[in-house]
Amino acid sequence: MADYILPLQRLVEQFRSLPGIGGKTAQRLAFAILDFTEEQVQYFADALLDAKHNIRECSRCHNLCEGELCPICEDDSRDTGIICAVEDARQVISFERIREYRGLYHVLGGSISPLDGRGPEQLHIADLIERVEKGGVREVIIATGSDVEGETTAMYLTRQLRPLGVRTSRLAYGIPVGSDLEYADAQTLTRAFEGRREVD
Repeated sequence: MADYILPLQRLVEQFRSLPGIGGKTAQRLAFAILDFTEEQVQYFADALLDAKHNIRECSRCHNLCEGELCPICEDDSRDTGIICAVEDARQVISFERIREYRGLYHVLGGSISPLDGRGPEQLHIADLIERVEKGGVREVIIATGSDVEGETTAMYLTRQLRPLGVRTSRLAYGIPVGSDLEYADAQTLTRAFEGRREVD
C-alpha cells in the first residue's frame, strides 16, 4: 500500500475495513470508484449517508426500517400469532425471499456469546418476552444458527418462554451444522420451516 498516493490509499483502506473485503478486492473497488463520473461518486456517497441517517430499528421487532415500524410489522395480512426469532436483519431478508412464512419476526441483535461479552442483557430478549406476555402469540419459532452460540441462545430462549405457555419450536436443519442461515437457499429454508420441531 506504500506505492499508492495518499487519497487512493485512504480509499483502499476504507473498503478494506468492510467485512469480507481483502486487499485485492479493496483495490479493485477503489479503482472502480476512480472510473466513476463525479455525478456517480456523489450518488454513491449520498446513498451511504442516506442509509446511515435514515435506516433505524423497528420499535417492535428491531428489524430495519425507515419509520417507527418496519413494513412487516405494519402489514395487516401477517399472522400476528407466530413470531420467528432471528439473530439479525439479514436473516429476515433470507426468510422473506422464500415467501412461505407469513408470521412476524423478532430480531435479537446477535447470539449469546460470553467470550465476546454478549449476554442475554445485550440482546433484545426482554422485548421478545414482553411481546409474548401481551398475549395473542401462539408460537415462537427459534431460528438462531446451529453453531454453539446459536444453540446456547435457543436453549436460553426456550427456558424463558416455557413458563409463558407459548409453543416454542426450532427450525429443522437440513441446514448444515455451523452454517449461516443467510446463505441457505430458498428450498432449504422452506423445508426448515415446514419441518420445525417443538422444543422440549
